[in-house]
Amino acid sequence: MPRPRRTQISIEDTPWYHAVSRCVRKAWLTGVDPNTGQSYEHRRDWVESQLLKLAGVFAIDIAAYAVMSNHLHLVLKIDIELANNWTDREVVEQWHQLFKGTELTQRFAKGELVEEQNLSPLRHSIAQYRSRLSDISWFMRCLNEPIARMANKEDKCTGRFWEGRFKSQALLDEAAVLTCMAYVDLNPIRAKMAQTAKQSDYTSIQARIKAALNGEQPKSLLPFIGNERLNQPKGINFELRDYLQLVDETGRIIREDKRGSISGNSAKILNQLNISTENWIKLTSEFGKIFHGPVGTTQELTNYCEHLQKRRRHFARCCKYLEDG
Repeated sequence: MPRPRRTQISIEDTPWYHAVSRCVRKAWLTGVDPNTGQSYEHRRDWVESQLLKLAGVFAIDIAAYAVMSNHLHLVLKIDIELANNWTDREVVEQWHQLFKGTELTQRFAKGELVEEQNLSPLRHSIAQYRSRLSDISWFMRCLNEPIARMANKEDKCTGRFWEGRFKSQALLDEAAVLTCMAYVDLNPIRAKMAQTAKQSDYTSIQARIKAALNGEQPKSLLPFIGNERLNQPKGINFELRDYLQLVDETGRIIREDKRGSISGNSAKILNQLNISTENWIKLTSEFGKIFHGPVGTTQELTNYCEHLQKRRRHFARCCKYLEDG
């Protein structure tokens, strides 16, 4: 039986999560349906455009994504500090980019005077919006519902387009986060939809490569900021060029028709993560099969399970892949 979402997402333990949404019917999300020959490739634009739009609305950062033929992978980081630091007006303005809000919030956004008797319901609405803007469930709802409506209209049908629940995995440490990001970025290569990361359309890795060629990083994605240091900006504590090289080399190994190896420079990242090359290849190839719950080292997993009163033994056997460096 599926667990309630509140028992899977715990900001106190980690802001990082791997989310997966899958289509419920035979009609594909994107790509070409082999049964009918009909192309749904244009729907990739729908998904990516809505996803990147939400990155500018929610207090949730996108670290990695891949739009596949019948499912969507995301690695997300909840920025609770950003949500708490927004002014009341900023919260309302963010929310109104997606929803109309109430008459009171509309008046408040326009700078109109709100009567004293209406202050309490206004504050309640603002508190509710602030909470939702850092909620992964609301993020996924705002991503999936517009796509479902557009797809149903195009298919001239009604009913569910996505499965009722999206899958959510807590990523409890740095190794879990970077491994999951690489797993997501390598999805098209594993599925033989692309030969290289650069050719992997509608993925975060392709967006990062394109931006890197101009000496930039995508504004809509959580940036790589190098090694951890004092007063550092928000981002991922690795060098971008090192990550791109590691993913490229891993993709070459995963492909059966292309030889490859992990270079000494990329091996440094794996040493930093305390992951062996052999385990890295297995993790980035079979992450979804290996982990069916929270991901992390034994100690992180123990802390997480004790806090949420979960039984750790169901997940503990998978820890070895993140610890046998």
